[in-house]
Amino acid sequence: MPSTPPSAAARHPAVTVVGAGLAGLTAAISAAEAGAAVTVYEAHTRPGGRARTADGPYRTNEGPHALYRGGAAWAWLAPRGLLRPLAALPLREAARFRFLRDGRLRRTPPPGLLRLTRVRADAAPVDLSFTDWATGLAGPAAARAAAHFAAVGTFHHDPGSLSARFVQERLRRSAALPPQAHFVRGGWGRLVDRMAARARDLGVVIETSARLDAPPSGGGPVIVATSLDAARTLLGDPSLSWPGGRTVLLDLALRQRTGDPFVVSDLDAPGWLERYTAQDPGLAPAGEQLFQGQFPIAPDQAKADGLAHAERVLDTACPGWRDRERHRAVAVASGRTGAVDHPGTTWRDRPAIDRGDGLLLAGDQVAAPGLLAEVAFASGARAAALALRALRPAPGRV
Repeated sequence: MPSTPPSAAARHPAVTVVGAGLAGLTAAISAAEAGAAVTVYEAHTRPGGRARTADGPYRTNEGPHALYRGGAAWAWLAPRGLLRPLAALPLREAARFRFLRDGRLRRTPPPGLLRLTRVRADAAPVDLSFTDWATGLAGPAAARAAAHFAAVGTFHHDPGSLSARFVQERLRRSAALPPQAHFVRGGWGRLVDRMAARARDLGVVIETSARLDAPPSGGGPVIVATSLDAARTLLGDPSLSWPGGRTVLLDLALRQRTGDPFVVSDLDAPGWLERYTAQDPGLAPAGEQLFQGQFPIAPDQAKADGLAHAERVLDTACPGWRDRERHRAVAVASGRTGAVDHPGTTWRDRPAIDRGDGLLLAGDQVAAPGLLAEVAFASGARAAALALRALRPAPGRV
């Protein structure tokens, strides 16, 4: 467990954090635990960034929904007592995992996909596409199915075109048994609340509704923990860019019916539908089921194309769903679901955390490892460590 913070009088000079999402809160807590005085500026009325959970009867999330055991997020949250409570999945629900293949629901994936999931991620090359590499190992059909399954960890319309190493890591982790994915009870907002409370207990000042037009000036290190788009504008740095996915996010509440699947992974085209009330019934009113799905779209496609894909999956997986619909929300997430690495690139090639002159970046598209939101935790912790290093007096100086 991290140590109790020292008194304010013993603290280092200030660290400033711009953005109170997962990356910003991770950076703020990490710096404050080491003794720094920290101020966080958040443009919205409450912390959370893309990790917020909607108020009201349907507690839907924006952004990644799962925490993966063994990743940077898990390793950072667990020793601080911030990880739990997690939602437990009943075994009977796990048995309702389905694969959509050749237009039909199936209980098992094709054997070639299973063979690919057993290949170590570090055996996949960086400089080849996943499709080219996996086709050589298991044939084109298995390569296509595996790429589409891995879309749950890429939010990309063509995962097969991405770096083989990048996709294979996500394929391995999303297909691991026992499952690595776990879910925050009550939604991401509950996790954000715990993190914000921990930050304030450490003396971190969180200023909300505080949109900045320029980096704060005050002499101490500044951690910009926003999207790359926002950081590019704030810092006037056109180099802050990296590709991400573009996907249609669907929130759908249906009247409860026995027999609806827990998960549908579309192996015919990248798409994923999950019934989140299977493990956390409190996300929707009694008698209703909350589905959330992501259906990636290409740059030349519209929201309607992703929604049509979602409805085709629902027609196959949940008969009569239209007559049971109680709530629907549809949005397009462009570059808001983490970085993707094309052949020849790795996470190390993304915009660097250390920008020089005490300016640091954190977020889910910068040079840090991990799956989806894990990049935010890894980069936030690294940015805090670099900020603390910048605050240490040079040898021989008081």
